[in-house]
Amino acid sequence: MLLLAESATYAPHILGVLPFVALLLAIAILPLVHAAAHWWEHNRNKLLVAGALALVTLAYYGARPTGVVTHGDDGHGDPAAAQAEGHEPAPAPHANAAAGAPAAHAEKRTEPGLATVKAVLHHAVIGEFFPFMVLLFSLYVIAGGIVVRGDLRATPAVNTAILATGGLLASLIGTTGAAMVLIRFLLRTNAERKRKVHTVVFFIFIVANIGGSLLPIGDPPLFLGYLMGVEFLWTLRLWPQWGLMVGGLLVIYYLWDSWAYRHEAPQEIQMDNRMRQGLSIAGRINFLWILGVVLAVATLSPGKTFPGTSWEAPHHLREIVQLVLAGLSLLTTAREYRRENQFNYTAINEVACLFIGIFITMQVPIEILQARGGELGLARPWQFFWATGLLSSFLDNAPTYVVYFTTAGTLTPPGLQVLSGVRTATGQIPVELLIAISCGAVFMGANTYIGNGPNFMVKAIAEQSGVKMPSFFGYMAYSCGVLIPLFLGLTFLFFRG
Repeated sequence: MLLLAESATYAPHILGVLPFVALLLAIAILPLVHAAAHWWEHNRNKLLVAGALALVTLAYYGARPTGVVTHGDDGHGDPAAAQAEGHEPAPAPHANAAAGAPAAHAEKRTEPGLATVKAVLHHAVIGEFFPFMVLLFSLYVIAGGIVVRGDLRATPAVNTAILATGGLLASLIGTTGAAMVLIRFLLRTNAERKRKVHTVVFFIFIVANIGGSLLPIGDPPLFLGYLMGVEFLWTLRLWPQWGLMVGGLLVIYYLWDSWAYRHEAPQEIQMDNRMRQGLSIAGRINFLWILGVVLAVATLSPGKTFPGTSWEAPHHLREIVQLVLAGLSLLTTAREYRRENQFNYTAINEVACLFIGIFITMQVPIEILQARGGELGLARPWQFFWATGLLSSFLDNAPTYVVYFTTAGTLTPPGLQVLSGVRTATGQIPVELLIAISCGAVFMGANTYIGNGPNFMVKAIAEQSGVKMPSFFGYMAYSCGVLIPLFLGLTFLFFRG
């Protein structure tokens, strides 16, 4: 996200963040209020609240006297606010620019009022929300046609193996794809057990977040880094941090589930042992469509040439291809497979209803960070890890990654190796800082339900299957108790510099 105000030193008034804070509080508190809980269950009411708060944010942008300045790229490879009101976006630097070559920063300013509102809407909705939701939607639909059949014994070893498989799969087909392929199978395997909430929570930790650290297609922040010039396979160097986190979580989960398994009622264990079915996979054609989505994401990046050619993909072709592949999945998959998966659009609709409000209302806090982020005094890897991570817990982790990527790109700490040819003010970024930012964004997106898109989808699917998931703060009790100690260990081992 590269949306700034009239100068690099301008920042919105702090009161402008109130709609964003109010939306987070609504997500956190309304399900806990008895009188409002049933009302909040309906997606139309979530959309009503999110839309009303988004309108307050847009009213703020319309009323403030300073117009919006847009830079050449919005972080998604698409022109955003620069195209509102007919402005042409500034040319973005090529991903292979020479080291030290500054990124293009030609600025275009909209007029205050309606023009600014249009620019913000274009940036937040067309530039960010649309690509975000298309990727989630296409993977959700395609993965919904893959039926992992079977009802294995829900032992700690089996559950741990499922989580480990998801942790590997997440980097290959994305956290959304892996979560959608495995969550219903995991729920079916544990259907006879009473103590299974912790299993879904650890599934969110590992499969919906941390597992997707090794490739840009794994998680949206890393995808944005790829669009900003980071080499496709660079993220493989995150394997030590990935291994520590995934391995540590699997060990903790196994011990936790072993305790829970011992405390299940004997009749539940007996029923689980009787209700067994061999493992098989139906709807395998959908793996081809998932591969197509992965290739589209990797190769159809606006502003970057298609591998081996001089051709550049037009804007939004990537999203069109993803939607076509989702349509092909619906056409080529037997309907009974989706019925067997209990597939519906409720979960993805919930994500869309809430995140349209999140993407609009978070423009103000992100803009404040961009205008004042350099004043935070961040210079060391541990500072970037925690700053990126804590914001990624409550802001969407993708734009948060971009903000700190941009901030780190202005620094040249002595003694640090740099990665050249990226879209920053200096054309480079210190590698240690980039590792810290990447891990902070991906790993700490697991801290809350709103840190990463798949978190809410997994929660919604689990609740549709009868699992009483923790509240917003209840989930944070899990993440604070399990993840934060691991993050402290990660800091000590990798980010002390």
